[in-house]
This record gives sequence, C-alpha cells and structure tokens, in this order.
Amino acid sequence: MRFKILLFFLVVVVPAIMDATPRRPIDVPFQKNYVPTWAADHIKYIDGGNQATLSLDKWTGTGFQSKGTYLFGHFSMQIKMVPGDSAGTVTAFYLSSQNSEHDEIDFEFLGNRFFVDDIPIRVFKNSKDLGVRYPFNQPMKIYSSLWNADDWATRGGLEKTDWNKAPFVAAYKGFHIDGCEASVAHSQCPTLGRRWWDQKEFDDLDGLQWRRLKWVRLKYTIYNYCSDRVRYPNMSRVL
Repeated sequence: MRFKILLFFLVVVVPAIMDATPRRPIDVPFQKNYVPTWAADHIKYIDGGNQATLSLDKWTGTGFQSKGTYLFGHFSMQIKMVPGDSAGTVTAFYLSSQNSEHDEIDFEFLGNRFFVDDIPIRVFKNSKDLGVRYPFNQPMKIYSSLWNADDWATRGGLEKTDWNKAPFVAAYKGFHIDGCEASVAHSQCPTLGRRWWDQKEFDDLDGLQWRRLKWVRLKYTIYNYCSDRVRYPNMSRVL
C-alpha cells in the first residue's frame, strides 16, 4: 500500500510579488533534510539515500526527524505502508514543537486499516478569532516513525501484533521540504508577499479539494473528537 503525503501548513496572506507557487516536490536523498531520531540501526538506506526503510521488530521500532524547524511550508513524502497483516503497528508522520507549550500536527496510520491518495483528509482551520488556539509561532520539526501500539491501535487493541510476521517494514522516498525554516540565520519567514506561502490561493483548499475532503469525512470518518459533546461539552467547533 503506497500513498503520498502532501502537507501544507500555512499562516500568512499578503499581496503577491514573486515566487507565487510552491516548487513541485523534488526527490532528494534522506540525508539532505532528515536524520535518525532513535534506533538508527533499524533504518536502511537504498540508492544512496533516495529511498529508506524503517523496520519494527519485537524489541524496537525506529524513527527520524527533520534537521530544521519550520513555521509553515509544503512537506511531501511518499510512504509505502507495512504490507500484509500489520495489525498493531503504527506508521506516524507528524510535526511537533519542542517548547513547553506543545503544538503537534499528527497523522497516524494504524495497521492495515487506512490509506491516502493525494486527497485532503484533515483540515484544522485558523479560528483564533473564536478563541481557539492555533500553532502560529512555535517552529516544529517533521517526524516519522514506525512503532508497536497493539494495546490500542487496530480495532481499539483487539488485534495484537503478530510477531511471527516481524520484521515489519515501511518504505519512504521523496524527502521534499519547501518551507519557512526558522532554525537558520536570515530566515525567509517574514517575506511580506514574496513567497508562495503568502499567496491567497494557499490560504484555503480549493473547491475540488473541499469536495474530496467532504467525501472522505462521509465515507471514512469513524470518530471526530470535535463532534464528541459527551466527552468535550465545551469545545468550540472549528472544522
């Protein structure tokens, strides 16, 4: 099972001057933008790092993170999920801040139950005017990992990881990053209209993307915490 993650995380909109469109995803080696986070011996590099695989066995999973931290941008990666019966495993792709006030944008693909195909599956609107907190100012690193979560992952933990099928392997390629890197000197974040992320067209999904997102919600959404008024009676509706 293969899918491509195209994650846009945008904040500012001002008049256009230059660089009005994001660069198309470029297949660059793993080492250009990422480093191992833990269990580096469970990451294998293929074709000079143009592809990488993460391996999960009974003792450990593994993961990696971006070298830089970003306020917003376009992050693309192609991931081939663990094949076959992978119940109990989690392949995660997420952005996370390291400050005491934690921000995180997290996609977790559970076992053999989920897929994505260049279709928007999740939108978190900026509703700061309603008092809903939004990750504006804290730079985040990009992470991915493969790990065991059979206490909760597949069907609420009913399906356990079958270690006779280990190692479980997820494959990656296309480690593209085009964003506002806050972790370097002379950051391009305050560009005042000169970069693609400042343009109006990237302030929201277009009509086709919204229709596809609605289709995903109607067909595949099992649970949405924003609609759970029993557990969260005072939550503002932001989606």
